Amino acid sequence: MTARLLETDEQTLDDLGIFGRQEAEGIFGIYNHTHSRGGEKLLRAWFNAPLADKEGINNRLNTIEQFALRKTGFPVNGSVLDRIEKYLVRTPDDDNDGLPQNTLSEKETVDGVVATIELLQSMKAFSDTADATSLPAYSAERNELAGLLADAALAPALKEKLKGKLSYSAVTAYDQLFRKRVHTQLEQLLHYVYTLDVYLSVGRLAEKNGYVYPRVTEPGTATLLIKGVVHPALKNAVGNDIAMRPGHNVIFLTGANMAGKSTLLRSISVAVYLAHMGFPLAAKAMEFSVMDGMYTTVNLPDNLGIGASHFYMEVLRAKKIAVELSQRKSLFVIFDELFRGTNVKDAHEATVAITSAFAKNHSSLFIISSHIVEAGEELKQEPAIRFQYMPTEMNGNVPEYPYTLRQGITDDRHGMVIIRNEGILDILKEGKKVR
Repeated sequence: MTARLLETDEQTLDDLGIFGRQEAEGIFGIYNHTHSRGGEKLLRAWFNAPLADKEGINNRLNTIEQFALRKTGFPVNGSVLDRIEKYLVRTPDDDNDGLPQNTLSEKETVDGVVATIELLQSMKAFSDTADATSLPAYSAERNELAGLLADAALAPALKEKLKGKLSYSAVTAYDQLFRKRVHTQLEQLLHYVYTLDVYLSVGRLAEKNGYVYPRVTEPGTATLLIKGVVHPALKNAVGNDIAMRPGHNVIFLTGANMAGKSTLLRSISVAVYLAHMGFPLAAKAMEFSVMDGMYTTVNLPDNLGIGASHFYMEVLRAKKIAVELSQRKSLFVIFDELFRGTNVKDAHEATVAITSAFAKNHSSLFIISSHIVEAGEELKQEPAIRFQYMPTEMNGNVPEYPYTLRQGITDDRHGMVIIRNEGILDILKEGKKVR
């Protein structure tokens, strides 16, 4: 049975920096410490497909955590997998009734046969260890793995003594076996190897960085409780706490530029995304309900291809969310500076109207940031909305940012202070040169 997946889109992946850009490491890069190309490929696939299934999320979380607690080592040498991947690869021109038609030298064939035998023996030894047999969360996968290895056709390879050089006849026989008779089984075996690679590498990362394993509550309960959440790419970051429930399912976030609003929104969003993947994450504790979908709007570009302004793209984004909500889906939604692409009056009215409507969808969670503090004052009549802000503290004429979330609404505005501190007006007025 295929697991249900969390609905999301490219805009959200880009906002969260899941795969990063050339100048920055993405979240995938932070988590990618796999031993094999196949493990890396599988990890990327999981990052593209977060789960919306409580059982699936819990099983993945528990498997990673249980292996990490036992400090289980990866049982296969990376060079063995490199040789196998080259040996067993199929090309589009392969003859399915015979051997794969990729051309291998005699040495590559021998290396591939030996590597396959080593893999089979390593995975058989692993499947019999206490680490594999005593982990409840891994029991189904372990049993499937053991079933593959119990195939009578593989018995000679499992008993093979690799102390000396294999005879030509043995290599030929194994080559026929591996690349024809049990090729499908070996591909399935590699999938279990790659899955184990991801489990173990993510678990080691969690142990090294002190990541937490989130607790999953029932779907539809619109719960998000996080303590000490930080962005995994930041060192020495200040952690913040978030509490959202059906009766308080909207946060209206204010704060001056540079106070840390966007970083906070990304930190929360990344945590929610990773939690739905069934991965440990950068926080002290987390409890969340499984959502149907997740949509963020942090770096929304103009779309010159369709002649759409930034404001119109914001409108289309809000419409997309509205359509999803009309289908009774539970969503996690973030808008950073909602309707910043239009004038203050329209932005004020639109922010109040949309945020008020969001607040009535108690099965979904919304965080809306805004510079329009007047909208916040008007929204105080909505009981489901909580008001929080990222503060600015002035040290003389120099703004300082504690990056610690506080309750209430702030009207901190210090843009002109920064402009004056940089001497821009003096340069323009007196022609001073920048040093």
